[in-house]
Amino acid sequence: MAVALDEPVKAPAPFSPFEWMLALRYLRARRKEGFISVIAGFSFLGIMLGVATLIIVMAVMNGFRADLFSKILGLNGHVVVLKIGEPFKDYEEVRKKIVRVPGVIDAMPLIEGQVMVSSRVQATGALVRGMTEQGIEGLKLVSSNIKFGSLKGFDDATTIAVGSRLANVMGVSINDTLTLVSPRGATTPFGTAPRTKSYRIGAIFEMGMSEYDRTVVFMPLKEAQKFFSKRDTVDYVEVMVDDPERVALYQNEIKSQIGRTFQTTDWQQRNASFFNVLTIERQVMFIILSLIILVAALNIISGMMMLVKDKSRDIAILRTMGATRGAVMRVFLITGAAIGIVGTLAGFVLGVVFCWNIDSIKDFVAWLTNTQLFDPSIYYLTKLPAEIDPYETAFIVAMGLGLSVLATIYPSWRASTIDPVEALRYE
Repeated sequence: MAVALDEPVKAPAPFSPFEWMLALRYLRARRKEGFISVIAGFSFLGIMLGVATLIIVMAVMNGFRADLFSKILGLNGHVVVLKIGEPFKDYEEVRKKIVRVPGVIDAMPLIEGQVMVSSRVQATGALVRGMTEQGIEGLKLVSSNIKFGSLKGFDDATTIAVGSRLANVMGVSINDTLTLVSPRGATTPFGTAPRTKSYRIGAIFEMGMSEYDRTVVFMPLKEAQKFFSKRDTVDYVEVMVDDPERVALYQNEIKSQIGRTFQTTDWQQRNASFFNVLTIERQVMFIILSLIILVAALNIISGMMMLVKDKSRDIAILRTMGATRGAVMRVFLITGAAIGIVGTLAGFVLGVVFCWNIDSIKDFVAWLTNTQLFDPSIYYLTKLPAEIDPYETAFIVAMGLGLSVLATIYPSWRASTIDPVEALRYE
């Protein structure tokens, strides 16, 4: 079918196959454009490593935070109830009132005191927590991680439960004895004499947090009342709730149930400074590592500016052949954005795979360097956790994609403004 000569020629649609073909050809550098190719390669590596590093670091910090919180909240109560001005004798009545509050899992009377623990090997300090068998069974972080021995009959026994690291330091095992020395002893005419008593080890637990495994000793509540001269009183009642994040709501309901003669504090109030430090550190780390992606985006700008300078003759020829300013701009936009987009997606894959295998990688690096990475005695945790937050990871990927596209806008605009006459004047 014949076409009329005066029929106008339609311009290709935006992002047409022609523009994609030309953009991809510019990405495949020839020998004389090797330097531009090197810059593009470094830009790709920068974006990839920046995104991967940010994902890995944030996942590890999330893992540390979640693991620390689970350990802290798994051992300590979410709400602590104290009696004001008098000994806490009616703890059983208070406990019954508290457990009737909707959302409360358990309420545990508790005695706590500092002691010196000694064996035939050495002596060290420890924290004794006097609890009932029901209370310690409710602490799944402890009862589910008994390595040796058992907690059965804990209320009626005169045995104690110790952490695995404390047992290793003291050189003891199941059925061995430890001597506990407390400054809260009997009062004599010459002053207060320290109380000393030996206990058989009935259970050894491993919670996974080295500080707890090395310093915490569990003792039956009745025995703790005798040892610390508490008679029929306790220090406080610890309350466990089903949603620790909403602890303030439960705290108000508990106050209304037990009356005004009691003081309550929740885990957020007791650990406020610690949690604030973690939050600030996490935010600062995110900002600092984001600069890696920004620097990589600046590399894209420099590489694209050099590519535009090198291709000015080609741009002029395209313009004389009928290519519009928009078509030229889109060609270079695709070229630059492809580097950043592919680099961001590669960094996402690298970061996620690294997080999934972080313990194996840590063990391999430790074996390769013959060093101990993330010593549990310093970092408190026995393994390196990594928890990927989907929303946070999506934000990191979106930031990488956004910076990659923004970095190409100015060079693409400069390419579209090249005057064909000036570019071809000396050709």
